[in-house]
Amino acid sequence: MEETEKSETLQKECTDWGRYVNEQTPMTANKETWRDVLVNNAHVGLPPPSADCDRCSVISGECLYYHYGCDGKDDRGWGCGYRTIQTISSWLCLNQPVSVRHPPSISEIQQTLVEIGDKPDSFLGSREWIGTFEASLVLDQLYDVPCRIVHVRYGGELDQAVEDLHNHFLTRGSPVMMGGERDNSSKGILGVSTSKHGSYLLVMDPHYYGCALDKNTLQAQGRASWKPVSSLDQCSFYNICLPLTAKK
Repeated sequence: MEETEKSETLQKECTDWGRYVNEQTPMTANKETWRDVLVNNAHVGLPPPSADCDRCSVISGECLYYHYGCDGKDDRGWGCGYRTIQTISSWLCLNQPVSVRHPPSISEIQQTLVEIGDKPDSFLGSREWIGTFEASLVLDQLYDVPCRIVHVRYGGELDQAVEDLHNHFLTRGSPVMMGGERDNSSKGILGVSTSKHGSYLLVMDPHYYGCALDKNTLQAQGRASWKPVSSLDQCSFYNICLPLTAKK
């Protein structure tokens, strides 16, 4: 019993670290604060996914790794879409001169969707998850960045979207958001690589919950990693949200 209580106490102390930013100033209200707390470019330093990759396209500039609970709010099981929006928003704040707005909090994302008429008032404060369509609405409303949604009917056709991703990263350079039906876990896509044996996606996984980690640990845990396209659910449809940011 004592070991169990000790473990639970340690876990609480370890995960409830939103206070380090929230008791002073909301993390998303002070650029210096959220930039200092969250891991910058968690993907940098990863080795190529394959020795025979002949084409690799990744984001330009910087973005921050937003994940479950990173601002002190426990959103496990439903907040992955919000966190991916925040990661994309961080890229806009850090790389687009005209994007002076801070990355929105979960409540601000919900408020935006209610204000534009996409969600009812009951959506405020709920644990309802959101996907690529809602992401496109939020980015357009808050940052004046329209988005293109690429629909893939099932995972087996994802290879056909690889060229869209290459072109996006080469011409726009911003992170994209991906989600599906059976595979309904939102994920950020920061790059794409093609080899003779298939293609790979550079995935930013927001489903981590716990103490702040350094870049090496995040990579070791697979939170920023190259995933074979063939490893995704072949029976699930996917939607990919491509922010149409200013061309490079």
